[in-house]
Amino acid sequence: MLSIENVRSAYGRIEVLHGVTLHVAAGEIVTLIGANGAGKTTLMHAISGVQPITGGAIRFEGEPIEQLPAHARVAVGIAQVPEGRQVFDPLSVKDNLRLGAWSRRNADLERDLARVCALFPMLEASWEMPAGALSGGQQQMLAIGRALMAKPRLLLLDEPSMGLAPNLVDHVLAVIRSLRDEGLTILLVEQNARAALAIADRAYVLETGKVALNGNAADIQNDRRVREAYLGI
Repeated sequence: MLSIENVRSAYGRIEVLHGVTLHVAAGEIVTLIGANGAGKTTLMHAISGVQPITGGAIRFEGEPIEQLPAHARVAVGIAQVPEGRQVFDPLSVKDNLRLGAWSRRNADLERDLARVCALFPMLEASWEMPAGALSGGQQQMLAIGRALMAKPRLLLLDEPSMGLAPNLVDHVLAVIRSLRDEGLTILLVEQNARAALAIADRAYVLETGKVALNGNAADIQNDRRVREAYLGI
C-alpha cells in the first residue's frame, strides 16, 4: 500500500532523513521505533505531506504522491494523528470530529460519528465540551477519532500513548489492534517500543535518519541490540 524509496528530507541545511526506504502492506500494522531525533516524526510528516522531501519517492497504492499537497493526500486515503494530538481547543468534541470528515461530504457522517463513539465512549459523554477542556487521554481519543472520520485506508499514528495513564494506553492499543482487524492499514510511531512491537506485524528501527534494522516484529523484539537500546533488557 505504501512504498517509500530512498527518501530524504531536511530543515533548512540540516538533513534529517538520509535515504529512508520502507514499505507497508495492506492490512498490517508497521511500527517505527527509535530514539528521539531519529527522524520518525519527520518521516510521518513527509508521508502526510506537511514536510517536503528533498529526494526519493513516496507511492501510495502504486501512485506517486510526493508532489501532492497534504489535503490531497487525505482525499486519496491517508490520515495522520499528529504527535501532541493538536485538537482544535475552542471547538466542541462533535465539531472536531466533523472537521475530520471535511473532505467527504457524504451521507455516512452520522453513522461514522456513532462508530467513533462506540470505540471511545468517553467522547460521547463530552459531546458538547470544548476539546481544550478534555484530559490528555480524551484528547488522544478525539485525535484518533477525528482521523478516522476521514475514512482513511492508511492511518499514521504518531506517539498515541504519550502522556497517557497505563489503563488508557491499554485501551488505545486495543483500539489500534481492532482497527487493523477491520482491515485498516496502520503505520505507528511509538516511544513505548515494547507495546508497539507487541501489536505490530513488522517493525523498522530508525537511527539518525536511516533504517538500521527491519523485520518481523517478534524478531525485532528479540534482537539483542533492540532489547538493550529500547526495551531496557
